[in-house]
Amino acid sequence: MSYKIKFLFILFIVSISCKKEESITLTSENFSEEFKGDCKGDNCAKVTIDYIKFEGEKAVADKINYTIGSSIIYFLNSDLEKKLNASTITEAATIFIKGYEADKKEFPDLSPYDAELTVINSKTSSEIVSVKTRFYSYTGGAHGNSIFSFLNFDPKTGTIMTTNSIIKNKKEFTDFIEKMFREKNNIPEGENINSTGFWFENETFKLPESIGFSETDLIIIYNQYEIASYADGPIEVLIPMEEAKPHLNF
Repeated sequence: MSYKIKFLFILFIVSISCKKEESITLTSENFSEEFKGDCKGDNCAKVTIDYIKFEGEKAVADKINYTIGSSIIYFLNSDLEKKLNASTITEAATIFIKGYEADKKEFPDLSPYDAELTVINSKTSSEIVSVKTRFYSYTGGAHGNSIFSFLNFDPKTGTIMTTNSIIKNKKEFTDFIEKMFREKNNIPEGENINSTGFWFENETFKLPESIGFSETDLIIIYNQYEIASYADGPIEVLIPMEEAKPHLNF
């Protein structure tokens, strides 16, 4: 096994108004680790991670970075049968590769495991920092597992902003999102929400597990199997912020 880390090249710098009027700097981290046993080239188990780190007011940046790092660590080890606790991203990647190494000894023809994790900035303002994540892993079976999600932070404290803290009224917001969802997926008003092939439980519209923001849109993403088949891929709907703004607390 070997790994390499390429540190800190600046993607961009954004300034937001915090309690101490400090700027937040976003930097990019790149990390990779591979199994160097009986394999060649692309036929090797590997972990590839591209993520962002925040710098600025220490207490705020530390909270955001800890949450991002914890989400990466959790995902890397979540597919392994034997759950092991890792305290760093490097350690989690090593555990993932060692999991493959152990399984390959038992099953020599085992296909290589693969993990790809990407964390990017989606929106930064004085009221919210929205980070988009994509986690993909393959640990055997017919296909890999891909998950998209958002982490929304309060830029003044670094704490997570839940959906309930972002929206004004959950029922009104849900009704609004359902209307937008129907329009963008050509589901007539009054028709069953599953009439065009979706899998909403109890034939009732529900919000996705995660919502996020870009500079221009509110973004909702339903992951594979959440409301449709794996083959349908993630279901994404973009709603202009001007339309969503009346339902938001910022």
